[in-house]
Amino acid sequence: MTRKQKRLAIIAGGMSFILAAVLLVMFAFSQSVAYFYMPADLATTEVSPGTRIRLGGLVAEGSVKRGEGSTVSFSVTDGSNTVPVSYKGILPDLFREGQGVVTEGAFDAATGSFVADSVLAKHDENYMPKEVADRLKEDGVWQHGGEGATQ
Repeated sequence: MTRKQKRLAIIAGGMSFILAAVLLVMFAFSQSVAYFYMPADLATTEVSPGTRIRLGGLVAEGSVKRGEGSTVSFSVTDGSNTVPVSYKGILPDLFREGQGVVTEGAFDAATGSFVADSVLAKHDENYMPKEVADRLKEDGVWQHGGEGATQ
């Protein structure tokens, strides 16, 4: 083998190693992906039972029902559609009706409800970039220290 052929063989071997590593990483990520849906998205998209997804929205008013032990059932809504959710475990401190929530789990084929294995409550602290706040103040839509938008 000439020196040029040896160099090409080393480069080809390195490239094939890198390609194999990239393919393995992509395969691993595809196995752990959980897509995010809102209740309105679920009305238009068919999600097969057992597929892991994230369901986000607001906890519907009057929907929280506590069962035996740490079992809780509630509904997640986005204003237009509602999805019933059941969860067994300890809920976050910020969990309450009307609050934002993200649940992760899968649909149960027998009951048609979403069975969550984790629940994350979104905090109600409002962050707004300075540029956006300044623009809203100029337009008279937002006042600093106020309760948000005033029309």
